[in-house]
Amino acid sequence: MQEVKKPRKPLVFYYAMVLLILLLFNFIAMPNIAKGKIVEVDYGTFMDMTAEKNIGRVELSGNQILFTDKAEENIYKTGPMYDPTLTERLHDSGAVFASEIVEESSPILMFLLTWILPILIFAFLGHIMSKQLMKAAGGSNSMMFNAGKSNAKVYVKSSDGIKFSDIAGEDEAKENLTEIVEYLHTPEKYREIGASMPKGVLLVGPPGTGKTMLAKAVAGEANVPFFSMSGSEFVEMFVGMGASKVRDLFRQAKEKAPCIVFIDEIDAIGKKRDNQYASNDEREQTLNQLLTEMDGFEGNNGVIILAATNRPDSLDPALTRPGRFDRRVPVELPDLKGREEILKVHAKKIRVADDVDFNKVARMAAGASGAELANIVNEAALRAVRNGRKFANQSDLEESIEVVIAGYQRKNAILTDKEKWVVAYHETGHALVAAMQSHSAPVQKITIVPRTSGALGYTMQIEDGNHYLMTKEELENKIATFTGGRAAEEVVFGSVTTGASNDIEQATKLARAMLTRYGMSEEFDMVALETVSNQYLGGDASLVCSAETQTLIDKKVVAIVKQQHEKAVNILKENREKLDELSKFLYEKETISGEEFMSILNLNSKEE
Repeated sequence: MQEVKKPRKPLVFYYAMVLLILLLFNFIAMPNIAKGKIVEVDYGTFMDMTAEKNIGRVELSGNQILFTDKAEENIYKTGPMYDPTLTERLHDSGAVFASEIVEESSPILMFLLTWILPILIFAFLGHIMSKQLMKAAGGSNSMMFNAGKSNAKVYVKSSDGIKFSDIAGEDEAKENLTEIVEYLHTPEKYREIGASMPKGVLLVGPPGTGKTMLAKAVAGEANVPFFSMSGSEFVEMFVGMGASKVRDLFRQAKEKAPCIVFIDEIDAIGKKRDNQYASNDEREQTLNQLLTEMDGFEGNNGVIILAATNRPDSLDPALTRPGRFDRRVPVELPDLKGREEILKVHAKKIRVADDVDFNKVARMAAGASGAELANIVNEAALRAVRNGRKFANQSDLEESIEVVIAGYQRKNAILTDKEKWVVAYHETGHALVAAMQSHSAPVQKITIVPRTSGALGYTMQIEDGNHYLMTKEELENKIATFTGGRAAEEVVFGSVTTGASNDIEQATKLARAMLTRYGMSEEFDMVALETVSNQYLGGDASLVCSAETQTLIDKKVVAIVKQQHEKAVNILKENREKLDELSKFLYEKETISGEEFMSILNLNSKEE
């Protein structure tokens, strides 16, 4: 994209420089101008000039002697000495005794030099810099008078910009936005049938899914001006400035119509209005102005608004209604096929081996966003460089997934022999419980190498394909798998450790969701007991039920987790020999693959 950039340094920087120059002028130059030129000489020179009768005027004081020559062209200064006959010799030489040899400067001159001259210099330099800033800003007024002006970035079409072909995994969103670009190119095709394009398109989805990149692709594909601005740039300290920026933005857009206006993170100014005393008047005025501009009496023919947010539930209903944002385009996390395509797009930017299985990498990176997949590819390239290779291979990509998920390996973390055995049994317990249950995802990898995230080991499970729905039995099996690590510690060592803290948290969260959100309980039936806000930012949940019901929910959660914990303990007791052999193998190798795990498990099954 070619971006029309404004001057980076604000006007206050230049005025500060002028102020510094004036201070230096007043403190250094002015004292020298005021006091004139005084030549300092020794007492012998003073005596010689007295003897030569070359003293014009003289001033005697306790700490210095000031005198001039006969022509009074120069002023001299020397220190006093004990000389009782000095006064008589000066009188005999014809010197004139003066009370003040250094005359004070004229008050008018001092006023001109101290006040008028700095103001003139200040105004002159400010005028020059204002002209330069106006020229750089395309003829606009100076920054001081641009407080209410829109500072939207204007993108023009370029050959090296982002195009729709550079984006993968979001086919539905690309289709919606491609239709808008086609309408801007050939509006007659739509007008013949009487169709009109949406005035606003709202892109919603989790962070890192490519909302801003889709907007840049629209700018790259469209042959029309593209205005880009962040929602936070409208927020000002003074009330009314944000609304003024909105007016100026749409005034520019109407002049350039047809065009596209993109507002990133629109929730910064588009939050729901309320009657709270401490509400932000500036933000509400900005929102009101945006509502008026998007669907006011004048209309915005030819101006299409694109906006992106990951908090659609916090937007004002008046902003999201048809007529303002007519279309909502979800930009969700990519599925298996989308992840594979995204990996291939980013892999074009680096050198990769020919035998890389992107489908396997995509399955391992389940739940990753487009930004995380891009980071995975980049981490693979960095790992290849660290290992002295000129291309990234399959192991680099698989290891980079673990780096993004669990962090780098902690090479300086040395476990004791007992801790290593506990971690080995813990992770094997997870894997064995998962493998011995139906409807569980296959085990891909088990490791007891500590990671920078704090994990001393982990078990990676990978679904064979896309999995959109989960049954009650699958959720219960997942809870049992979470408790498998603690169960292994109890079966083998007869004690428990702190290593199951994350497992406990995940199991409890899943059991509570079964009761409060998924309606998988006979007592509560299909009653929603919990609401989820900010679904794209972690999904904060809050219960909406009485205290008595909350107490009953807590009891049911404990019962579900306890039941699955007991099931995991029974599975491990029934397969104790397999647990010991797999744990020993993991203890020796520290990392084993899913194939190695299943081969040992199947071999033991055949022997039995």
